[in-house]
Amino acid sequence: MLTALARTATRRPLTVIALWVVFLLLGFGFGAGVFGRLSDNVPEVPGTESESASRYLDRVDPAGDSVTAVVEGVAVSDPGLRAQVDRAVADVREIPGVAAVPDPYGTPGLLAEDGRALIIPVALEGGLDDDAEERTVNDAADRVKRIDAPEVHVSGGPLLGLQIGEKAQEDVRNAELISLPVVLALLLVVFGGLRSAALPLVVAVSGIAGAFLALFLFSEVTDISVYAIQVTTMLGLGLAVDYALLMLVRFREERRATDDVAEAVHRTVGAAGRTVLFSGLTVAVSLTGLLVFPSVFLRSMGLAVAAVVVVDMLAALTLLPALLTRFGGRIPPAKVRPQGEEGRVFARLARFSARNRVAVLAVLAPALLVLALPVAGMRINLGDAQQLPSNTEARQLYDTVGSHFPPGTGVAPVTVVLKPATDQATVERIRNLAPRAETREVPGGTTVVELPPPGSVDGEGATDLVKRVRETRSGDPVEVTGPAARLVDFREMLAERAPWAAVTVLAGIFVLLFAFTGSVLIPLRTIATTLLSLGAALGVVVWVFQDGHLAGLLGAQGLGALSLTAPPLIIAIAFGLAMDYELFILARMREARRRGADDREAVVTGLRRSGRVVTCAALLLAVVFGAFMTGGFSPVLQIGLGLTLAVLIDATVVRMLLVPATMALLGRHAWWAPKPLRRAHDRFGPSEEEAPEPQVPMRV
Repeated sequence: MLTALARTATRRPLTVIALWVVFLLLGFGFGAGVFGRLSDNVPEVPGTESESASRYLDRVDPAGDSVTAVVEGVAVSDPGLRAQVDRAVADVREIPGVAAVPDPYGTPGLLAEDGRALIIPVALEGGLDDDAEERTVNDAADRVKRIDAPEVHVSGGPLLGLQIGEKAQEDVRNAELISLPVVLALLLVVFGGLRSAALPLVVAVSGIAGAFLALFLFSEVTDISVYAIQVTTMLGLGLAVDYALLMLVRFREERRATDDVAEAVHRTVGAAGRTVLFSGLTVAVSLTGLLVFPSVFLRSMGLAVAAVVVVDMLAALTLLPALLTRFGGRIPPAKVRPQGEEGRVFARLARFSARNRVAVLAVLAPALLVLALPVAGMRINLGDAQQLPSNTEARQLYDTVGSHFPPGTGVAPVTVVLKPATDQATVERIRNLAPRAETREVPGGTTVVELPPPGSVDGEGATDLVKRVRETRSGDPVEVTGPAARLVDFREMLAERAPWAAVTVLAGIFVLLFAFTGSVLIPLRTIATTLLSLGAALGVVVWVFQDGHLAGLLGAQGLGALSLTAPPLIIAIAFGLAMDYELFILARMREARRRGADDREAVVTGLRRSGRVVTCAALLLAVVFGAFMTGGFSPVLQIGLGLTLAVLIDATVVRMLLVPATMALLGRHAWWAPKPLRRAHDRFGPSEEEAPEPQVPMRV
């Protein structure tokens, strides 16, 4: 397959390039439409009680969603302000699609006790389609914002999703403006030429277009999370640079052995292309663990990110070879270095770790375990507007309400749906579970009880209230929904499905690594060392964002829990990225063994020949992830920090020290496999035509 791709790229490079140009136009044309389709409804899990009750209410409850406005900065008793508010309330009530707007001056709880702020809730009619709801919300927000006051903020409900989508688009644009020039500068340092440095960026732009197009296509059949844009774009950009870097380094090496550009491209695709293929497959397999979860969010993220990985892989295996065929003759070969000089630092690290393998393991393994200790106390929550940057509308509304109103104001209630057959005694017991419970009847004889939770929408008080309702119903047809109930169901779903997800991913990774190496011990060793680096990275994320240590340096704060989106995505993506670097190194080790090097020297040669690529790739990925952390959105900060740390720890501590130490500890047994598996691998395993070792002159 790789040979066929290489031949196609060298025989018809302009055709291949033209097809990718069409793909780019589609990605940045149609794909950019995904920004208007983002959803903030992350915790919904099909088949759970909270989701079932929510869908039931959507069918029978005439009440629709709502948005909230808050006015601050002028005494609410000011006659001029009151006149403006009265006119705004009257005007908003006349907007088509608005069900009700209570008078803040005549409704308890809507005026701040300090007299410096007021709340205007706007209830929407039920059954509005998306376009009608958007028009209603925008018209209501525009009218309220015409109130002449120092601060007027409107958010919540469907408006919150639109605001976050706009923020996501802004963050992606800013991250690209930051990361692409920095990546180009680093690539110029690595390659020393503009042509070589520019080619990875071409592949990276293809990855971004693939991210947009994949998300747009998935948005046709399922909800796309507000987090998906940043995550898929950062990964698409980072992996594209990784793969292109690996291919270009190999191409420049092959140019030392032949002046025929097409032949150098064939050799590059045959050797480095095999590594890119397996790397893309391992990252994609790591993401299949997300498909085990019934959560729409996790499944859509897994599919979308996997699609982006495949786009990056195909771009590296088709577009880049076509570009090299067309323009590679102007790219100089890699500099000729005297024997033993190339990768000297990495070779010394490998020899040091191999000689002191027990000491290296005894120091580094416990150190990584210590960093991973906070994971034992990790908590996940829905989060609230505190997760957003302080310059966003939703965060400003949240801060204003928190400054002027009692705790719990505006917190979504625990919603209890009591079907007609519910015993009246059960209804009364549920009402008594929370003060200020509100009851209303909906068509069909169903009673809805809304229980204001103590504290935040996803705190222990709210989740405990959900559990108490479920314990109180005593077999009656009672269901609980609302954000707190969704969080409880989401946590239970994670606990139930996580072991199956882990088995799926580990089994898939084991099979791919066995196919790549022909060994059963190397996959086991790789999984163990990768889990160490992943645990350490996740532990630091918990320490920073949950416990609040040093969070201010990142423009964040300790929230007492991680966003429920962060841990699954960090684990799935970081595990796949770690396999990237492992395969880069193993490919060189394998080549050295096939050329006759003994096991110890093969390890040294593998690090010597791949250490520079792995280090540069990790640095470039860290730059990309760091650029996406400038947006200030806490879930993306958590994901960005987790992936950055996982990449850096894995590319340095694990791959440069733990890998040679563990390989030396295993010795000749590292490449062992039972005879039946060995025969199966020799017969069915992938193989490639070995390129000759590029000739390097000896020092005279």
